[in-house]
Amino acid sequence: MEIKSPTLNISRSTRLAVALGSLAALSGCLSSSDSQQADPVVVENPVAYVERALLFDENTGALVEDNLADPSAFRPGARLFLKASATADAETQDIASRAFAGPQFLDDNGQLRYDVKDLHVSHDGSRLLFAMRAPEIEDADDEDQPTWNIWEYDVSTDILRRIIDSDVTAGAGQDVAPAYLPDGRIVFSSTRQRISKAVLLDEGKPQYSGLDEEGDSPGFVLHVMDDDGQNIEQITFNQSHDLDPMVADDGTIVFSRWDNAGQTRNNGVNLYRVNPDGTGLSYLFGRHSHDSVPEANDIQYLQPRKSDSGNLLVQLRPFESDDYASVLAEVDVDQFVEANLRLDGTEGLGQRSLVPGVGLDGQLSLKGSYASVSPLLDGTNRYLVSWTPCRLRETATDRIVNCTEDRLQSEDYQPAEPVYGLWLLDINSETQRPVVPPVEGVQFDEAVLMKERPLEGFIPESQFTGDEGALGDAGYGVLHIRSVYDIDGVDTTPTGIAAMADPLQTPPEDRPARFLRLEKPVAIPDENVRDFDNSAFGRSRAQLMREILGYVPIEPDGSVKVAVPANVAFAISVLDERGQRIGARHQNWLTVRPGETLECSGCHNPNSPTPHGRPDAGPSSVWGGAATTSLPFPNTDPALFADMGETMAQVFARINEIRRPTPDVIYTDEWSGDAVDPKPDSFAYAYADLQTPPPISGVCATDWAPNCRIVINYEQHIHPLWSVNREVLDPDTMAVVDDYTCTSCHTDTDAADAQQVPAGQLDLGDGPSPDEPLHFNAYRELLFPDSEQELVNGALIDVLVDSGEVLRDEEGNPILDANGDEQPILVTVPVQASMSVNGARASRFFDVFADDGSHRDFLSPAELRLIAEWLDIGGQYFNNPFDAPED
Repeated sequence: MEIKSPTLNISRSTRLAVALGSLAALSGCLSSSDSQQADPVVVENPVAYVERALLFDENTGALVEDNLADPSAFRPGARLFLKASATADAETQDIASRAFAGPQFLDDNGQLRYDVKDLHVSHDGSRLLFAMRAPEIEDADDEDQPTWNIWEYDVSTDILRRIIDSDVTAGAGQDVAPAYLPDGRIVFSSTRQRISKAVLLDEGKPQYSGLDEEGDSPGFVLHVMDDDGQNIEQITFNQSHDLDPMVADDGTIVFSRWDNAGQTRNNGVNLYRVNPDGTGLSYLFGRHSHDSVPEANDIQYLQPRKSDSGNLLVQLRPFESDDYASVLAEVDVDQFVEANLRLDGTEGLGQRSLVPGVGLDGQLSLKGSYASVSPLLDGTNRYLVSWTPCRLRETATDRIVNCTEDRLQSEDYQPAEPVYGLWLLDINSETQRPVVPPVEGVQFDEAVLMKERPLEGFIPESQFTGDEGALGDAGYGVLHIRSVYDIDGVDTTPTGIAAMADPLQTPPEDRPARFLRLEKPVAIPDENVRDFDNSAFGRSRAQLMREILGYVPIEPDGSVKVAVPANVAFAISVLDERGQRIGARHQNWLTVRPGETLECSGCHNPNSPTPHGRPDAGPSSVWGGAATTSLPFPNTDPALFADMGETMAQVFARINEIRRPTPDVIYTDEWSGDAVDPKPDSFAYAYADLQTPPPISGVCATDWAPNCRIVINYEQHIHPLWSVNREVLDPDTMAVVDDYTCTSCHTDTDAADAQQVPAGQLDLGDGPSPDEPLHFNAYRELLFPDSEQELVNGALIDVLVDSGEVLRDEEGNPILDANGDEQPILVTVPVQASMSVNGARASRFFDVFADDGSHRDFLSPAELRLIAEWLDIGGQYFNNPFDAPED
């Protein structure tokens, strides 16, 4: 779709500027400058920018806040302008409205109200990429409204075109935040989720765009496409948003990623980087720095840009804002991983504000507030910024006045709405001069200079050969962990990893880490695809829904090398001999592309500030691997000979093959040498040993493939365990000697159907819960606190005990009964849940099945493994939204 203007229609700006008075008085240390000295960068290069009307709530009159957690949000009334130069009196041209010519685009008032954002300039300075959304269709449903599309304007030809020409393809997703790659392709953020949808189809689900982890909007992730909109490919696989891609000088893509797995306290938008083909994904900066700005404690790292200093320029602000203000800051990502932490873990200052002390998150400052920034990149340390002075509204007169210290302290004034104009900020001279003067009720934003700039480095598409290449063809990447006993650069074994790796010194039963579990998030559909009740998540929504990709043994030295399904987000759990997770949940999503190997030194304590997740940051690996070449590790099978520096997992993969995940938890001794006698026993926790339905398909039970999943739902897979017949029969008479069936004791009725107190105050019988009819009562008995009950006159009632307090009136005096006695306050006796969504090790349920427990051998090892893995991933009621009943 190409549109050329019939006439350029360039007119001189006649906008009425707000009377601002002396800028020096408003902006603190900054002063105004109207210098018209010859400046080729400013005079000869056009400036593109967005003008949008401020939106006010019809009921309260308050300024409508924006929410950057919803990149698809539509703020109608924007215009895209091209200004002949970065001078205040330069001519301007509306370059985008022509895309919506015709009465069908006008609202009932005859106004054209579209939206535009995310401006990006080509390397030669002649073309402008941006995201634009057509006006709203009145009375249409949300799914029938226009989508955000990527557009390009060519200054030299005055041609405006939508990058994706096909209306059908263009409407298949929300596309924002475009940027040119050095080879001419375009990277952008989109809800298309093309590969993720194909994976859903392989899993037997319909194709849809999964929601972000808050459930508010489809997840935006990075895609690349040709400059004609062909060959669209997804390259990142986050479960929340990946936004604001920027191509760094080395050709990698730096972007803002919303880390929101598990909704933990350190979640937020951080800086990441990735290659244009999706390989090399790694954390870059910000995970523990969301409180690094005094004005706010929940700032996000947004809109990364280059700067003259070589540092990254970012905008720091909360997700939601009703003044649209940001702190403009430079971050030194080459030497720092956090605002105050260097790559080597020492403290330092890796983040600085361009203009300290500005207003943010509703906090006013005499220096005003900034909304956006774009560097000139001419070596002068100058920036195009959107800036508003600090303004107050006098309560008595409704008059808008400039801020002073006295007025800011006075209760006679309230914050006034901002007036963002465009300014040229010169940090070196501490001046800024107007480019587009401010106008009441209007925000000028996102100014970019149409200027030539150097081409970034080109990173060719990765090519993988050998075993990794073959695995890539089969749909796998590879994960290699040098040792799970390496926690933040500390060897956590009692006598060293080398001793742990020696099967003669450390038999397998003494090794704490035995297996690795690969876990995958479930894409949650919107209500138009599957409308299910929130109760489907169960006791907690924090982990949403989870699937299991499989299991692999951990080698004696703590190393793992395993094939992992490619192009899916996954997390890992380290397990003990019983298949239960040890340590905290892994709450950051990993991804590998087909054939790619992800290298990890070890594991990380989430409460530790030690740099982690970035290859060039943090402590070196504490495990050096094999000490020499052509010899086996001490006391191991000589057939498994090592090369110097190899981990045991690397040795096994080289001589045998890279391990692939399995649905069952299987241990076979593959390492013990002749000195180890007797050899350790093998064991397996297999789904085939269950008497109840396994949580895998029949096809996957015999051929575990990259698209196979372990999906555990409470009703289908956990609840049937309680009614499995566990009668013990006399071998001669076949009479019932004992009965360990769970529901023979843990139910509220006996064999004669009379009421009874369930054993242990735990009722595992069938039937819906009176508290949540969509849950079985047994589920809530296991996972929710309850009240102790007793049998009174054949009926079960809650036990009531004296709380030690008495009924009192409003004056605090005891209220007496008819006999003149004080009336005690009776309370129920709490019964704590025996299971916890925090995992199997946090659940006292398993204590009774221990070797010294009262229920030893009542459940089989395979059954205990099933319950443990279900609790470890969150104890959800359903882990497939299409198994949950429709709302």
